[in-house]
Amino acid sequence: MKLIDRYVGQGVFVTALFGVVVLSLVLVLGNLFKEVLDLIINHEVPLQYVLLFMLYVLPFSLTFTIPWGFLTALLLVFGRMSADNELIALRASGVSIPRVCVPVLALAVLLAGVCFYINADIAPRAEQQMTNMIFQIATNNPASLFSADQVVDQFPDRRVYVGAKSGDRLKNILVFEIDEEAHITKFVYAREGELSSDPANQRLLMRLFNARFEQRDENDPANLQKIRQGIVVDEGVFPISLDAMYRENQRGRRLSAYTLPDLVREIRDEKPMPRLGFEHGRLQTEVEINKRLSASLACMAFALIAIPLGITAHRKETSIGFAFSLIIAFTYFFFIILADTFRDNPAAHPSLLIWIPNVIFVSLGSYLFMRLAKR
Repeated sequence: MKLIDRYVGQGVFVTALFGVVVLSLVLVLGNLFKEVLDLIINHEVPLQYVLLFMLYVLPFSLTFTIPWGFLTALLLVFGRMSADNELIALRASGVSIPRVCVPVLALAVLLAGVCFYINADIAPRAEQQMTNMIFQIATNNPASLFSADQVVDQFPDRRVYVGAKSGDRLKNILVFEIDEEAHITKFVYAREGELSSDPANQRLLMRLFNARFEQRDENDPANLQKIRQGIVVDEGVFPISLDAMYRENQRGRRLSAYTLPDLVREIRDEKPMPRLGFEHGRLQTEVEINKRLSASLACMAFALIAIPLGITAHRKETSIGFAFSLIIAFTYFFFIILADTFRDNPAAHPSLLIWIPNVIFVSLGSYLFMRLAKR
């Protein structure tokens, strides 16, 4: 039996590993290539940051590609074994289908644990690192934040438009200072400017040339008649705080950037998430926790449904197995995403709704598996 376990387990593992690598490259890095080109060409971000960005995105892809690759491997391996009559030979030797599937089910549990660890800890920390990386880019290479004919809105208290850019030299610069209600309080126009960083004070220094300042009324910033013309300077330094940008990103980060212990602690301590009210934030937090737990069990649900389908399909062509896996994976994750859209609707019970895909697939897979075992 050890030889059979090794044969089946190794075949599924190697095929699944190959499937995960291919799916991650094709579906994630392939689509990400457009964004990478934009970062390199338009924002002049160093290649090392681009590679780090791709590395941080990878954990999010693995939460989908690991179950999908495992599903594809099961359909291909058991489809081939069925087409080559290997399963018939095993059953004739007294080895039942459930016994053949023992290493596969063990591998499904192992991969479910890996997915859970990625969802609970690795992926949130990777998202946090991506936020920190933006701060590092702004500190080490401030010019990368600005590109020609685009508005920079990463700063919470201002918006900056640059008409043209040549290295660290900027042209036709518009700077709008805004208040907490997004009203413009000050306007600055300069024909040219240069960027430099001030890491000690966590800020950027924008040196403006031929700049004109305009001041809005503090009590009535929307009233254009109360605009006060400011001074005109040949050269001046305009500081932009990076600390405010960093605090804003940390305060406004998504729930997906919190590790599972952080989410559980927020509910247990009854503390609202930043920028969320308690009731609204608690519901979203509960849905996020259940979503991660539910998605981590995809490998086990796929194992129960893929083995019977792979055997009954009785085909060993790769295209057939991949087509089956595409349909099953799309259906499963579509239900997960659909249920997640109700996270703001308490009447829909989104914390329970997120488990429906697992209930459906496990129930259907268990029925097909038991039916196959009784043959």
